[in-house]
Amino acid sequence: MNTENTACARIEEAIGQFDAKGVLTEKRPYGNGHINDTFLLVYELPEGGKKQYILQRMNHDIFKKPIELMENIVNVTEYLRNIISSQGGEPERETLNVVKTRGGENYYRDSNGNYWRMFLFIERTVCLEKVESAKDFYDSAVAFGNFQRMLADYPAGTLHETIPNFHHTPSRFQAFKKAVQEDKLGRASLVREEIAFALERERDTSVLTDLLAAGQLPLRVTHNDTKLNNILFDEKSRKALCIIDLDTVMPGLSHYDFGDSIRFGASTGEEDERDLSKIELDLSLYETFTKGYLEGCGGSLTRREVETLPMGAKLMTYECGIRFLADYLEGDVYFKIHRDGHNLDRARTQFKLVADMEAKWDDMRLIGEKYQGM
Repeated sequence: MNTENTACARIEEAIGQFDAKGVLTEKRPYGNGHINDTFLLVYELPEGGKKQYILQRMNHDIFKKPIELMENIVNVTEYLRNIISSQGGEPERETLNVVKTRGGENYYRDSNGNYWRMFLFIERTVCLEKVESAKDFYDSAVAFGNFQRMLADYPAGTLHETIPNFHHTPSRFQAFKKAVQEDKLGRASLVREEIAFALERERDTSVLTDLLAAGQLPLRVTHNDTKLNNILFDEKSRKALCIIDLDTVMPGLSHYDFGDSIRFGASTGEEDERDLSKIELDLSLYETFTKGYLEGCGGSLTRREVETLPMGAKLMTYECGIRFLADYLEGDVYFKIHRDGHNLDRARTQFKLVADMEAKWDDMRLIGEKYQGM
């Protein structure tokens, strides 16, 4: 461990504060996340055997209010534990379990001002980085739908916004327009076609938020980052077991979780594919996810929600596109890039996917109607 690294310099201090059982025998960096610093800790138990934990230093540059973030996670996971137990499930494997400090807190703030937390490690699971089969995508849909179903009666308005306006498309659009107007690096003239594409769809940006304000859509507990790699699958059965990475759990619309999954999993190409001829919406995968998601939701969504799910898919894809394009105009200051024009390539793939969704809009709506009663 590099003690000069301020992110990890207080790891020993942090470890000593949590109520882990046994004697620590191993600690090592874990996973490939880019936001928090994550470590796997292995403890030997007095009675024999081992117990593993996940220790994380929360990135409070991105999550400005880590205490509120942890309140969300603790309240939601304790609620889920009760639901899972009542259904005869395994709460220690089917939701995250926060390990408290020796003083009974849900986090520890070290002497450098860093915030740490600990979870039980969920053993005998695998994490998939990309959709390997239609079954994987279907199982992920059922898992995210089930997450929505179990939290359907949770008072969403009591949760903190860990990132304000995270999926508020009108706010994202205003930020995009500001980036165009300021044109800090003089790049706007190079992407006039992409800017025009985004501006032409301004009216769409407020469709869902207007329905929410009018009381036609309910406020929900949403995950807001529904990528496949935020699900743990059972190692043997490959059944979707547990939704992880709950940092962005907050009030929102069911469309956010549905739409982000479609954007990520139902595209025929990579997010940064340069050959746009390879990018389209795979209607078969769209149907697969819609069926699984509504099955998992178990009738907890309203008819209006189901009718407007295609707009969730379109807006989450469009929103991501304008964020990539805005970042390109501002000098690539937010999203990590690995080549010149990387964020522009990403924006173009999202816009191509949006255009293909528009061309297939009637089919998307019919698929929703087909599974409306699930």
